Amino acid sequence: MNIYLQLALSWLMSVYAVHWIFLKILKVAKVKGLVDNPDARKLQKTPVPVLGGIAVFFGLLFGILTFASTAIVSRGWDVDVLTQGSQLIGIGPVLMGASIMLYVGALDDIMGLTPRARLVIEMLVMLGVIYGSGMCVDSFHGLWGVGKFSWWIGVPLTVFAGVGIINAYNMVDGVNGLSSGLCMACSVIFGVIFVKRGDVSNAALAFCFAGALVPFYVHNVFGSRSKMFIGDAGTMVMGLLVSWFIIRMLSSKNAETVTALAGEGRVLCVVAMMLAVASVPVFDTLRVMTARVMRGVSPFSADKTHLHHAFIASGVSHLITGLSELLLNLLVVAVWYAVYRAGCCQECQLYVTIGAAVLLVWGTYVFLHYQQKHNTKAFRKFNEMSRVTHLGDKRWWKALQMWLDKGAYEDYFITYKEKLNKKPEDMNNKEKDQLAIVKYLTGKESVNVEDIVKESGADPMRVYPILFEMEQDHVLEVVKREPLGAARVVKLLL
Repeated sequence: MNIYLQLALSWLMSVYAVHWIFLKILKVAKVKGLVDNPDARKLQKTPVPVLGGIAVFFGLLFGILTFASTAIVSRGWDVDVLTQGSQLIGIGPVLMGASIMLYVGALDDIMGLTPRARLVIEMLVMLGVIYGSGMCVDSFHGLWGVGKFSWWIGVPLTVFAGVGIINAYNMVDGVNGLSSGLCMACSVIFGVIFVKRGDVSNAALAFCFAGALVPFYVHNVFGSRSKMFIGDAGTMVMGLLVSWFIIRMLSSKNAETVTALAGEGRVLCVVAMMLAVASVPVFDTLRVMTARVMRGVSPFSADKTHLHHAFIASGVSHLITGLSELLLNLLVVAVWYAVYRAGCCQECQLYVTIGAAVLLVWGTYVFLHYQQKHNTKAFRKFNEMSRVTHLGDKRWWKALQMWLDKGAYEDYFITYKEKLNKKPEDMNNKEKDQLAIVKYLTGKESVNVEDIVKESGADPMRVYPILFEMEQDHVLEVVKREPLGAARVVKLLL
């Protein structure tokens, strides 16, 4: 089977696997109360399930298994397949490390871990990946005249950089679709690089991870009842995989393939390319942590000083905030690529890339923050114009949201009780009737409205208006209608 067809099939199976399991994991999270509750520093207004990372990792593994299976089926059981299988064995350490990160992140999501405990575990996992794979960042491939250097330098450098990237992706995870969108773009870029290098196993890893993020991204951005956060379990896996891709590129074992990747007549600065690909998470986190240290607080303390907070404070929607930061990241990549194509030296590529990242990432934050702080005329105008980025009231958005939410589990009896936020004795008659109708409908496939009127215990005069309100809230689906439009048969959208 053609390698491109294998990668496409593996990507597709990753997408399908997450699509298949997403709502099942969502139900578990809701039933068990595994949610991220809103507080002063968070942007959501209601509790949101946090097991999205588990769904994404399932899709990743399913895609990798598909790639390995198609390799064997297409070539048969022979020595050549076993030789090529050693490439897939090469990603074993990072997959095991990602599994540990998934467990640790899930524990952090569910019960909370101290920053120190997380930091120690991240360092140990990075060390495991380094020694398990036999690779670390031990070569700058000619930058500043530095080629291969000692592991006594490479291992601490790799651990420091890897832990920093893991926490960078965790810290930018504050807006719907931001961290997943950045990681999808990063994975696709690395996937293309690995294909050009002939590193098929890591190409499969990158493309499968990008595919696994697609269904999550769609539900996370456009869903309502089907929305789920990726959680620390997901962001820690993201950070580890991006760290692994960078290790592959900056390992001395890949010097020849990096040279071949550059092509004739050009010099490729791999360090600049890696900084460009991960520019928004890395440079935004550097700015935030430096500012916290300068204020005399812990660099791991929570606040609202990230770039996405500046966008949100300016009135920009979550969707456009995520896309704006993705665009900034791609612009830095484009700047690096233009300098590389111009035939500039490695040092020039690095300095221009850093300058572009500082200007675009830090500069955008400083500009937005200054405008907001001084409430300038430009800020007020921008805030007013930003209203058009909120698309939740658009017909196409609502239609997509209803389609995504179809099949999402919800305990409507509890939801309505929390929505009313009153004790039964404090409810008015309409509110009591709402709860009575929801309780009667719960667990039933579809119900005749006449039965609701007779058996639910609600006031017959209020049944139809309440059912209409529930339909408008996307809580209830009208299966059949009377000739004049009144509901005849209804069901809860379980």
